[in-house]
Amino acid sequence: MALILGIETATEVCSVALGKDGTCIAEQTNREGNTHASQLHKMVENILKETGYTFNNLNAIAVSKGPGSYTGLRVGVSAAKGFGYALNIPVIGISTLKSLCAQVLGRTETKGELLVPMIDARRMEVFTAIFSQKLEEIESTNAKIIEENMYVDLLETQKILFFGNGSEKCKKILEHKNATFIDNLTCNATSLLGLAEEMYQNNEFENLAYFEPFYLKDFVGTTPKNKK
Repeated sequence: MALILGIETATEVCSVALGKDGTCIAEQTNREGNTHASQLHKMVENILKETGYTFNNLNAIAVSKGPGSYTGLRVGVSAAKGFGYALNIPVIGISTLKSLCAQVLGRTETKGELLVPMIDARRMEVFTAIFSQKLEEIESTNAKIIEENMYVDLLETQKILFFGNGSEKCKKILEHKNATFIDNLTCNATSLLGLAEEMYQNNEFENLAYFEPFYLKDFVGTTPKNKK
């Protein structure tokens, strides 16, 4: 049984949640985008104040480790490691895609469908994977180019749920009787907590000296037009 602080910054959403024994007792979410660095620590302080807990009450930090936004992941993982070092408590890194699946299973009635979370990777590309109803990874995390024949063979024999901020780009291409899309489902820190509690009980912790976000793709910077 643990008091765990969850941090989610892998996408445009900045979210923190406090969980006790795997159940969320408070959450704060900011959907403005590009404010993670300036808002995250304020949100953590606010949620502790709201619940009457202090940093010293925390047993662990859970953080969405990717894939996702390079900058967002760097902010979240850096904060989690900072709290872990300062408080001498473990950090639990959780797949962003797996936490999206946990959110779907917690709020949507499913009937044996495969779960395909998708995170926008810009242009016509998504970060994705395929999970079973038991959150077993059937296809490992990868970056896919959205194209006409993706998932065609699988959809002939299997119902699939698509969701996440990258799935909107696939709707027209994946029109099929076995394809179902869940709209407006975004990452949040609450969906980390149940997974984090289980991992805490199993002592599945990150090595803080070596823990880095799972970027999946190398960061490629661009030069602003006015600088060319």
